[in-house]
Amino acid sequence: MKKISGLAVLLAFVAQGQRLISGPMAGPPDLMETAIWLQCNGPCDAAITYWPEDAPEERRTTPVMSSNAHDGHALTFRLGPLTPGTTYRYDVVLNDTSRSSEESLRFTTQSIWKHRTDPPPFSIALGSCAYINEPAYDRPGRPYGDSLGIFDRIADSDPDLMLWLGDNVYLREPDRGSRSGFLHRYTHTRSTPEMQRLLRTTAHCAIWDDHDFGPNDGDGSFIGSAMSREVFGLFWPNPTTSAPGVDANVTAFSYYDADLFLLDDRTFRIRAGARTEDPQLLGQAQLDWLIRALRYSDAPFKLVALGGQVLNPGAVFENYSTMKKERDELLRRIEKEGIRGVVFLTGDRHFTELTDLRLPDGRVIHDLTCSPLTSGTYAPVEENTLLVPGTLVQRRNFGTLGFTGKKNERVMTIRVFSNEGDLLWERAIPQE
Repeated sequence: MKKISGLAVLLAFVAQGQRLISGPMAGPPDLMETAIWLQCNGPCDAAITYWPEDAPEERRTTPVMSSNAHDGHALTFRLGPLTPGTTYRYDVVLNDTSRSSEESLRFTTQSIWKHRTDPPPFSIALGSCAYINEPAYDRPGRPYGDSLGIFDRIADSDPDLMLWLGDNVYLREPDRGSRSGFLHRYTHTRSTPEMQRLLRTTAHCAIWDDHDFGPNDGDGSFIGSAMSREVFGLFWPNPTTSAPGVDANVTAFSYYDADLFLLDDRTFRIRAGARTEDPQLLGQAQLDWLIRALRYSDAPFKLVALGGQVLNPGAVFENYSTMKKERDELLRRIEKEGIRGVVFLTGDRHFTELTDLRLPDGRVIHDLTCSPLTSGTYAPVEENTLLVPGTLVQRRNFGTLGFTGKKNERVMTIRVFSNEGDLLWERAIPQE
C-alpha cells in the first residue's frame, strides 16, 4: 500500500535565489483529496502540478500561493477532486519554474473498499520526542539530541503513514514567548537535512505535547496557546485542528479500516495537585466527543493518540493516573459502552513499552508508548503492573503498526525498532 516513492537524492529546488528548504510533505490522503505542505526560505510563489501516474495527459496545476513571513513562508495545498485508489505524481512549481526530480514525488488516494473487497494491508510508523540540537539556544553541556539517522531508518521501513506522537519540536526558552520564536523553532526542526527523505516519502499527521504546545509540563493557563495552535496548523497538514463542540487541537480520520483519533492533552489540562479544581487532561467536552466518536466507529482498531501514558497505573510525572477521576471516567465509559479495539498510542516518557488492561468481559485496551526518537532516554521510576513483559525499551527507537488479514479477521502487528533499524520486539494483536 505504499503511497509515495523514495527519492535517491535530496531534492534541490532552486529558482531566482530561493530554495525550498523543507518538504514537500503530504498529509493523510482521503479518497478524493490530499494536502501537500512545503516551506520556502523566503518569499516565493509556488504551486503543485499533479497527474495520475498512468495518465500524464491529465496534468493539473493548483492555483499559485504566495508565501509570507507571518506564516513562516509555509504553504499547504489541497489537491482535489481526485480519483479514489489512484497513484498520482506531483512536482513543485516555484516562481514559475517546475522543479522536477529524476523520480517525481507520489501519493495514492485511499480506495473504495467497503462492501467490495477485504481491507488492504497497510502500515503506520510512529514515534515521539524529536530533539534537534541548536547550540545557540541549547542548554550548556552534552547535546540532548542525537541519532538523526533514525529518520532514514523510518523511511526504510516504507510506512504508508507517519504518526508523530508529540514533542515533535522542542521549544526553547527564547521560542515560547512570541510567534517569531515559534516559527523559528518549527522552521529549524523541519529543515533538518536528515529529516527530508522521511518528510517526502510518506504521509504525515501529528499530535502535540508540552514541548510543541509551549512550556515544559504546560497546561491550559498558557497565554500563548491560541498562537501555538495556529502555528501547529501551519506546519502539520492534519485534516482539522478542532472537533465538533471541542475548541482544541483535535482531529480524526479513517485510514482504510483503522480509525485515528488525535487528541489534545494541553488545552484543557488542569495539573495534578490543584486544590480548588479537579485535575483533568481532556476536559469534559473532549472526553464526551471521544466517547461518542469511539462508539460510532466500526473500525476493528481505534487508534487514540495522546501525549502521555493512559493505562500505566503509576501516578508519576504526567501519566494520566495522576488525574484519577477523569481517567476512571474515560475507562469506565469505554467499558460500559462496550467499545472494542481501543489502542492508545502515547509518547512523552523517553522509553517504549506496551501496557495492557483487561476488562471484566475479556476485552483488552492497549497502550503503546513509543519514545524517544532523537532526544535523551530515561528509565521508568515506577512499577507498571500492567506492563507486557519483554516490551520495555530504554534507547532511541521507533515503532510500526502493520495491519493485515481479511475483513473481520484483522491483525495489528506492533514492531519496535532501534534507531539503527534493528527489530527489538514484535507482538501480534488480533481483532476482538
